[in-house]
Amino acid sequence: MDGSAILLHMTEPAWTSQDLKSSPHEAADKARRVEQMFAAIAKSYDLNNRVHSMWQDQAWRRKTVKLAKLQPGATVLDVACGTGDLSEAFLKNGAGRVVGVDFTENMLRVAVHKKDKLVSGGKVMDALSYQVGDAMRLPLADASVDAVTIAFGIRNVTLPEVAIQEFYRVLKPGGCVCILEFSLPRNRLLCGLYNFYFKHIMPWTATIIARDKSGAYKYLPMSVNTFIDREAMVRKMADAGFESIKPTAMTFGVAICYRGEKLPSSA
Repeated sequence: MDGSAILLHMTEPAWTSQDLKSSPHEAADKARRVEQMFAAIAKSYDLNNRVHSMWQDQAWRRKTVKLAKLQPGATVLDVACGTGDLSEAFLKNGAGRVVGVDFTENMLRVAVHKKDKLVSGGKVMDALSYQVGDAMRLPLADASVDAVTIAFGIRNVTLPEVAIQEFYRVLKPGGCVCILEFSLPRNRLLCGLYNFYFKHIMPWTATIIARDKSGAYKYLPMSVNTFIDREAMVRKMADAGFESIKPTAMTFGVAICYRGEKLPSSA
């Protein structure tokens, strides 16, 4: 969907309080709503990420890069790349080529703008490219990349299991997948404090920063609280064929990186 089409939908919010009385993952038109939401908040997305994660979001991405354990020169596919933070982190840390894919054009416009200003060793990072694409129908050939990553995006996919199967398809035997996603702390006290902040403070302050009328920051806590748990995510990865699956908790379990491998024998 192009930018002009998105604007036609902006007379009404993507998510109303009524919509969020039940799980947003059950909405029949979830994909359209998610695209509309991200189109609305693209310009302020990075600032809100920094402020409301207390500047931890970049640390989570750096940790994900380390967990991937890439060989120098590896090709990385960053799905639901958004404004390109994780894509850039991989390129800065030894990846030979990074392809970022996202289905919201407004987010990709921000990513391309950041890339155009990105310089490493005196030259623009030409090995980084972005394209429009759907996580459930990736525009790449079978066994064509060394690693697949997705940061805070699997929760927004209509059918996460289909996307995970696509990750497996495009991954070379011997490659890895890293799925970074929000979670809830296992400690009851921490979970209660986190949800108070997540449901009652963050939506208000983030909406002010973004001047958002899409309902994006009401959707966020509800989408996390109603998403599949850690064990279900591991099962979906295993069902797709991934092995040696390991979840790594970050910042008291607020974020989890699920790393899995496509074994060489799986070719």
